Amino acid sequence: MKKKGLSALLLSTLLVIGGCEVATKKDVVKEDSKEPSVQKPVEIVLLTQSRDETDANVIRDQLSKSGFHVKLNLQPDFGSYTAQEKAGNYDVAISSWTTVTGNPDYAVRSLFKTGGDYNKGPISDPEIDELIDKAASQTAEEYKETYEKLEQRLVFDKAYIAPLYVSLKSQGLNHTVLKESSVRLSKSRSMVWEAIDFVDESKRDKDPLILQQAISSLTSLDPIKGNDGSINMLNTNMYVRLVNLTDDEKITSEGALSHNYAIAEGNSDYYFLLRDDISFAKIKDKLAVDSGERVGAEDVIFSLNRAKNKDAVPDHRTYSLHEHIQNVELVTDPSVLSTVKQSGASGTIKEALEKGLKAPIHELTSNKADVNNQSGKYQVVKLTTTKPFPQVLNYLAHQSAGIVSKKQVESINTFDVAKYDVNKDISYGDQSTVTEGAAYNNALAASGPYILSYKNDYEAVFYKNPGYRKGTEFEPKISKIVVRFIKDADSALAALRSGEIHVYYGIPETKFDLVQNDSKLKLQTLESNGVAYLLFNLENREVSKSEDLRKAVLYAINQEELIKTYNDNKFKASSTLTPLVKTGLELQADSNKVKEYLKKYAESK
Repeated sequence: MKKKGLSALLLSTLLVIGGCEVATKKDVVKEDSKEPSVQKPVEIVLLTQSRDETDANVIRDQLSKSGFHVKLNLQPDFGSYTAQEKAGNYDVAISSWTTVTGNPDYAVRSLFKTGGDYNKGPISDPEIDELIDKAASQTAEEYKETYEKLEQRLVFDKAYIAPLYVSLKSQGLNHTVLKESSVRLSKSRSMVWEAIDFVDESKRDKDPLILQQAISSLTSLDPIKGNDGSINMLNTNMYVRLVNLTDDEKITSEGALSHNYAIAEGNSDYYFLLRDDISFAKIKDKLAVDSGERVGAEDVIFSLNRAKNKDAVPDHRTYSLHEHIQNVELVTDPSVLSTVKQSGASGTIKEALEKGLKAPIHELTSNKADVNNQSGKYQVVKLTTTKPFPQVLNYLAHQSAGIVSKKQVESINTFDVAKYDVNKDISYGDQSTVTEGAAYNNALAASGPYILSYKNDYEAVFYKNPGYRKGTEFEPKISKIVVRFIKDADSALAALRSGEIHVYYGIPETKFDLVQNDSKLKLQTLESNGVAYLLFNLENREVSKSEDLRKAVLYAINQEELIKTYNDNKFKASSTLTPLVKTGLELQADSNKVKEYLKKYAESK
């Protein structure tokens, strides 16, 4: 999930607060001198964006009091923050990560494993790599000790990151307009659009459901090319997946492409029985139409093979989530399903896949157009992992495992990936193709409940997929959804209170009371998997060279002070693992350790 980061403003937007030279050996008076010890403040650049300005101010004050001289690189939005991050114009950056798959491997693999697609430090530590892979192969009972060792090295031994806090997940809704029970708040997965309904059901086809998000620049509408707050909610609702997560993080086939799934003995082979009531939607004259193309096994195999392949697309940003996939194939012999035993159960794979079906499996076909579930004619996909890895199911519930149309994507991505030219080549899902204007040429094929028609700087407009689970409880209730782009939290809350939007997803903790005191609004909250932390720049900076300097920053952070600024609606964190694995480790601010590590750093100069 979900990571803060962005694209480019000029370096002149750097807001400089003061300026001092870095201390050297000669600046430190020897301890046996009669004069008191004097050490010049160490200059450090803190990168942040305007929406995190509260955190930046508190952290700046804490660092300043601890012997640092802080330059604040404050960027106005997500894109300009990312540009500064990519340019390396920082020592430490305020960042965050939300584990949207409900499993601890997701909380560390992309971020901290060498070569991970969101490893921005970048961190390259063989011991951390080994611990990540070891924990991935273990059960929940086994991996606690391994993750504790990982957290110890990541934070306390090497100070690659400095944890800040765990957030609440929240949303406010107008319950005079929407049925409160229809607006779900899930611990991991994003908002479930197809379930939302109006109190007055006659409005379903007349009025739009109006939502909001802060970021208007969309990374990509190709699900494997983005994993951030600009597209997570959008792509989650545009592309169906083999499995989903329940609101309390259990794997389920409800609202997914599979009727059922089953794990074979050995925990390396996974079987999925596909539905036949989902077709790809496309856009014609800015409205959604059924393409007539069924979502089938060939699309699943294509989608998951490209998800695991780093070179499948330029700027692939989710490959590390799927690197445990070894093979994805079609099963065409029904007898195979009767010979393979389930993991942890006495029955066969066939028995598990047939559970609750109206018609048992009589025939398997390779042609998705021939599938007919009512007569017992199905498609089954088998996925094999590189080693036993039950957490693979959590990754298959992630938006990056969304099923795209093989036919449509191959017709657009005709370029040589190795020679991709950003100035002339257009990839499937490029936001320019759905942005109103001369470049508009919407070629999306959506397998999920909704499809994006068009966007501009103000909003994105989605329409119900007419070929999605028609006549079932999972058919989308509301025909049109508008996602307004409202960057400022106060403006978003004002829009909710005035009725301009119906749901505000991600209300700041400092605004909870305003929602609770408004009779037409309902506040929903739960502890999230979102963790904020400081990310050190590990390339060509003083903090990249000095572990002591990083540890001085680490022990200058007082989490209690930060949490108080949010009315105690945040919680202490030790790493991105905190919401998922209780390691028992805890960061405590320690001024003596700060002085000790700054002294070591100065003496090393």
